[in-house]
Amino acid sequence: MKKRLLGTALGLPLALAFAPAAMADPGMSPTVWSVRTDKLEYRMGDEENSFAWEFDAWVGNDELRLVWKSEGAKIEGGDFEEMDNQIRLQKPITDFFDGFIGIAASTPDGAPERYYGAFGVTGLAPQWFEVEAALYVSEYPYLGAEVEYEALLTNRLILTPSIEATLPLADDPEREIAAGGGSVEVGLRLSYDLIGRSVSPYVGVNYERAFGGTADILRDHGHEVDELTGVVGINFMF
Repeated sequence: MKKRLLGTALGLPLALAFAPAAMADPGMSPTVWSVRTDKLEYRMGDEENSFAWEFDAWVGNDELRLVWKSEGAKIEGGDFEEMDNQIRLQKPITDFFDGFIGIAASTPDGAPERYYGAFGVTGLAPQWFEVEAALYVSEYPYLGAEVEYEALLTNRLILTPSIEATLPLADDPEREIAAGGGSVEVGLRLSYDLIGRSVSPYVGVNYERAFGGTADILRDHGHEVDELTGVVGINFMF
């Protein structure tokens, strides 16, 4: 996966400084670490504005990694409407895909907390699409999938379309979710690499939509089923 290869390249100087034991064994890849944001942005909508983020941090080597993945959104001057964190172990299963297993927590303000076992794959599909798919197991299980593509308009200017979908497998009325009533988030972001891939400001749009029984519950409670926002943000990688 591009993120994994980039992170390895960036972490190599640290490995040379702090992993002499690994270097002493020619059969062992060095232990390195990396942090990368996929979203760090301010969203501007008709009803409200919010701050949103998505990042992952990992430590390990080419054979096994410990990964922390976090994403969420905070309404400006208000609550955290989304707060999701995962800790997982990730291991290559093919040349281009890793399998992972871990635990996930969803703890937004004003809603009951949910905890899951997470099982999935993440990697690079043909034509360089970054893909992740997972099953989250609990009393309220769901399927989640993400696809992202980086189109290089120039060496520094990058257009990134993305889509993220969730499909609940059980009713969760306290969270206004119905089994089979999925949701989709679609984004389009234009970024410019200021310092390699380390600092990249961007602008774009983001659209979220609920479907099926989940959309019906939201309408019954007087909530909107979709939201379009403009975004401005900056990504970091080190």
